[in-house]
Amino acid sequence: MVCKKSLVADVMTFNIRLDVPSDSLNSWQHRKDNVAGMIRYYEPDIIGMQEVLHSQLVDLTERLPRYTAVGVGRADGKMAGEYCSLFFKTDHFELLKEGNFSLSETPLKFGVKGWDAAYERMATWAVLKDKATGQKFICINTHLDNEGKLARKEGLKLVLAKAKELGGGLPVIVMGDFNDTAESESIRIMDHSGMKNTRGAAAVVYGPSWSFHDFGRLNMAERPLIDHIYVSTPIDVNKYRVVNDTPEYGYLSDHNPVLVNITIKK
Repeated sequence: MVCKKSLVADVMTFNIRLDVPSDSLNSWQHRKDNVAGMIRYYEPDIIGMQEVLHSQLVDLTERLPRYTAVGVGRADGKMAGEYCSLFFKTDHFELLKEGNFSLSETPLKFGVKGWDAAYERMATWAVLKDKATGQKFICINTHLDNEGKLARKEGLKLVLAKAKELGGGLPVIVMGDFNDTAESESIRIMDHSGMKNTRGAAAVVYGPSWSFHDFGRLNMAERPLIDHIYVSTPIDVNKYRVVNDTPEYGYLSDHNPVLVNITIKK
């Protein structure tokens, strides 16, 4: 018998930085165990990751056996290029539906640059059902373009349209590296849609006010908050945290993870 209580869950977005040997001591080979260790410590129920190459996906799935991962590479819709992988705890959730779309004028075609984007961009989505409460919801993870302002605007419009189309009225979680601040013209599209910025909606906010630090190279005053989690109205935001943990040597990534605790009300 399914319990009718509300679903409480921890959700994380994390740009893990792709595997680039030129990052030297900050390269993936020096970070992967610490990234997996951080995730095992906080144990988020759902994680949206960005800049995940297939080899990194293999590394993480080996180190995170409690999670199921979905997603494809943005270059071909298969294994090439960066993934926007969605991880979720296998014992907590049932995967009802999942898929991917390109952030472009042709959402079903991968490996293309949409609008004025510098790179091909995409989103991965999943409709999940909580095994304990029976609550269903849709989660979308994306990575907006770093150069194209129009691409960021149109990309978010597409994400919102897809959330409505694919979710069929279910509660919505949208997360990712938006490559812009919440005050920007492009990201305000989320506020105008009725979605809630979890930082602004949270009962408790903790941690720094920035997420991107370029492996510590950016001055504090120059560090922006470009990693965001937005939720639809039926979702309460209990806690919000930018996780500024650093291992004894090096960094987890050039971005900090963002971790929120939410309640999806019945």
